[in-house]
Amino acid sequence: MIVTRLTPDAQGDVDWPTLSADRRSVLTVGVFDGMHRGHRTVVRRVVELARRENALSVIVMFDPRPGLVHRYAASHGGAEPEASTPDAELLTSVPQRLKVMEDLGVDHVLVVRYTLAFASRSYRFFLGRMVGRLGMRHLVLGADAAMGAGRAGTVEAIAALADATRVFELDVVDDRGPGCVRVPSDAVPARDGGDGEPQDPTQGMTRAELRSWSKRHQARLVRVWSSSNVRYLLSQGRVREATSILGAVHGIEAEVVHGEQRGRTLGFPTANLAPDIEGYLPADGVYAGWLVDEGPVSTSEGGPTEEPDESVKRVVLGTESSVAQGVDASDVPVPVGSRDASRRWPSAISIGTKPTYSSLTGLHDRVVEAYAITDEWLHLYGHRVRVEFVAYLHPQIRYASSEELRRALDEYVRRTRGIVGADASPRPTSSR
Repeated sequence: MIVTRLTPDAQGDVDWPTLSADRRSVLTVGVFDGMHRGHRTVVRRVVELARRENALSVIVMFDPRPGLVHRYAASHGGAEPEASTPDAELLTSVPQRLKVMEDLGVDHVLVVRYTLAFASRSYRFFLGRMVGRLGMRHLVLGADAAMGAGRAGTVEAIAALADATRVFELDVVDDRGPGCVRVPSDAVPARDGGDGEPQDPTQGMTRAELRSWSKRHQARLVRVWSSSNVRYLLSQGRVREATSILGAVHGIEAEVVHGEQRGRTLGFPTANLAPDIEGYLPADGVYAGWLVDEGPVSTSEGGPTEEPDESVKRVVLGTESSVAQGVDASDVPVPVGSRDASRRWPSAISIGTKPTYSSLTGLHDRVVEAYAITDEWLHLYGHRVRVEFVAYLHPQIRYASSEELRRALDEYVRRTRGIVGADASPRPTSSR
């Protein structure tokens, strides 16, 4: 797969490359944040049509998210965000999306920097460039897609243009999923309450109760298969529901750095993630999931970093293989991280401010720690890892003592091994 990054000029025009002198293209356009099942449906259709027509499969992907650009401009006097401006609402980074697109068989991805000038161009201008410069023969869009200035390029408008010009064909894919759901506008990214996966607060409500709830929380109607819904579910710790929409477990990526090393004193040494995490952080709490080693991070000099001081040996604490919290291991989706099974481990994951010790340390930063359930010696400092979330176990709470916390961690490990299934069985001890 060939990836090309493009930046519009001051007028919003893009110097589109010539992809092929003799092959047409099948193309789609969008942000594809999260690469959920709706996105995958569209991309698969692009690849299918391209192979049938002996054409190139092409994705035009916008970065940063249009929502970030327009909201930033509205609050900063029309200025645009810098490339380094964080996007707290971003579900998946560009590299994460590209991995999925490559797996789906896409030939070319054109990553276009989304600017206000680019957004001001009409959909007719944009589609003319797609036909003239990229050789677009088929355009594949989701059922409620819209593009161009003022989002005037609706599916209906583009269909009329395709019929009138006959220079390209429009293929509309139903990417909406099973209806719509209401997402509260005042949702707080937090998770309080009891044990186990949080439930839909509207479950079992009558129509009158749902109307009252929607009004009280200023809920808006969104598609079930949408990035907005996935973001809301993850913010509430409802990772199993998010997984069903994504079609894969949600994951974040970052470099492993030194932490307080308190976990090793409890018998649970963890991989501590650097603050610059790629991907959307779910609600604070304890999760069952996976830790995936993506390999050493390259230094500015071009070589890999490798921490000579090894991580402490991981000890398997608990041997339960039964399924916990009603999660059938056969229903757990295949993870999408490293394909090397020897470099992925079942993991108990913590997101939060370490409430048991924060009053003592004075540290209240939100951190991510992953305890790999294995008896291997792991060398992960300076490595990039992927942390994948399969199920929510418990909210972050303050324990009365280190011993009480250790017993709770032991239980989280047992439940994690049950949830991820047979793949969580211990591997033979490797040499130091």
